[in-house]
Amino acid sequence: MASIWGGHRGTMHDYPGFSPSVDAEAIRKAIRGIGTEEKTLISILTERTNAQRQLIVREYQAAYGKELKDDLKGDLSGHFKQLMVALVTPPAVFDAKQLKKSMKGVGTSEQALIEVLTTRTSRQMKEIAQAYYTVYKKSLGDDISSETSGDFRKALLTLADGRRDESLKVDEHLAKKDAQILYNAGENRWGTDEDKFTEILCLRSYPHLKLTFDEYRNISQKDIEDSIKGELSGHFEDLLLAIVHCARNMPAFLAARLHQALKGAGTDEFTLNRIMVSRSEIDLLDIRAEFKKHYGYSLYSAIKSDTSGDYELTLLKICGGDD
Repeated sequence: MASIWGGHRGTMHDYPGFSPSVDAEAIRKAIRGIGTEEKTLISILTERTNAQRQLIVREYQAAYGKELKDDLKGDLSGHFKQLMVALVTPPAVFDAKQLKKSMKGVGTSEQALIEVLTTRTSRQMKEIAQAYYTVYKKSLGDDISSETSGDFRKALLTLADGRRDESLKVDEHLAKKDAQILYNAGENRWGTDEDKFTEILCLRSYPHLKLTFDEYRNISQKDIEDSIKGELSGHFEDLLLAIVHCARNMPAFLAARLHQALKGAGTDEFTLNRIMVSRSEIDLLDIRAEFKKHYGYSLYSAIKSDTSGDYELTLLKICGGDD
């Protein structure tokens, strides 16, 4: 079933001979038994697509009168629990929850906000905004507005609106024009016209931006990244750089985020879970390839050396193989 949440470069595919009732029963047994049979849970939930998992969730509720996610929460713990709950959550709801978490509590996790809002398509963003309202009875825009400020806020709100052009057709004439506008808004004047940057970088399609950045280089003899770093600052700068990175190569952008989450002291499980789960049916194969290319070792080996137990097993199954 093609959905706006699927791609052709994922590691997870529909399970052949799938039966939601058989799976629901096996999961129920695994949870009810003396001690949970984690291996059964892992093998079922990592070998089904999200669409199939949603059917298991429905079947489970119908047969046992319980929410599968609540039973998983009651039975599992730690990062493993979070990952398993993520797997049974519909994609738009999962993203809505990630956005909420990144705006909750002490301070805002701007990097998570930036990552979700720059890597989702317009159609996905519209579904996420709907899910957000359904779950929290508040609009995503209102929460972004109260948690952020200035040009950063303006740009985030533009992205959250899901108005980025999705067409794959690129107009060379318009790309030249946009490049000139960016040049005039930054390098070519005193002070910077931030609104022009927001307008072009948050509304134009990624293929169009890629060409625009090539044209920009011809005009200014500089990479757009360098101009952004020189002209702008703070989270607004981070956001625009993320957009540039995504336009040039989104799997490489996400590989860099995973590398950051897995290196050094302590693992950033919040980021690790989000990217592994949300990209598992879209482009995780490409993310794996970029990871290997840029860092010289595989994502699989990075997960292996940085996590443990059932959590590690689940992540490796989602990863789908070594490179």
